[in-house]
Amino acid sequence: MRVKYLGRKGELTNVLRSLKNLSLAERKKTGLEANALKKALENLFDEKIKKLQTRNYKLETRKLDITHPGTKIHRGHFHPLTKVEENVRRIFASMNFSVVDGPEVETEHYNFDALNIPANHPARDMWDTFWLRQNEVKSQKSKVKSSDRLLMRTHTSPVQIRYMESHNPPFQIIVPGRVFRYEAIDAGHEINFHQLEGLMVGPNINLSNFKFVVEEFFKKFFSAKGGSALGGKGEKVQFRYRPSYFPFVEPGLEVDIKFKNKSLEVMGAGMVHRKVFEAVRYNPNTMRGFAFGMGLDRLAMIKYSIPDIRLFYSGDLRFIKQF
Repeated sequence: MRVKYLGRKGELTNVLRSLKNLSLAERKKTGLEANALKKALENLFDEKIKKLQTRNYKLETRKLDITHPGTKIHRGHFHPLTKVEENVRRIFASMNFSVVDGPEVETEHYNFDALNIPANHPARDMWDTFWLRQNEVKSQKSKVKSSDRLLMRTHTSPVQIRYMESHNPPFQIIVPGRVFRYEAIDAGHEINFHQLEGLMVGPNINLSNFKFVVEEFFKKFFSAKGGSALGGKGEKVQFRYRPSYFPFVEPGLEVDIKFKNKSLEVMGAGMVHRKVFEAVRYNPNTMRGFAFGMGLDRLAMIKYSIPDIRLFYSGDLRFIKQF
């Protein structure tokens, strides 16, 4: 409409161009009327354009095409650590293990002393510990026992002590959760990561029971159904057991899995130490058990071929959307 009336060849433009052919009296009269009309049309066109550009007008006048495909709803993604933990819980639940939880802020007693790691023991250097400043505040107000000092738990083993103090064997539990260690961050280490502890206690528990549970777990975890990088196509997972040292087990050992001639350390374990049973008032002469611990972050890195542990905590949605 603007072009029809106000364009270079528009009807009103032609009227203004024809003024030169009119007499002086007609030119004055027609010129005034044409300019007034031009100004009125320009105002109407500007007002209409502003209205057409508003969102509400577009919504009111837009036609609805019911055959047009709808907008795809964006779906969220589970974090790979969440997927791995749920898978681990499901596998151990199928073997009649109970899932137990505990506090992330622990006392020195549960994190060290009750696990046969007394004060000044060299084994404490294995766990770089975050001690809380609350200890200093408490010590200024009143004398605080060494065993009551607070820290961020360095492993999930303290939950085993808490569980044994309030339950009688036989039982079998797993303890997944976050742990904290004062370490240099690199591709394989973080100050905050996830662990899973396991414990089975009873009168006739031995390493044969441990061997069955561990091998059954890893075969299911790295099965073809799991779609993992390790065993993802149904390859056989091989196991190797090496002697090792942990203060709360005796004997202690480490578990390696072998895949395509490559060995990967995945677990530390052993038979529960007598002093640990004594700390929870179990009779070590009649009760036996095994304990094991592994990093869920490491299992996720192996399962999904993730090269850097820092990716788990980056918050990068491009990483999360892959799972």
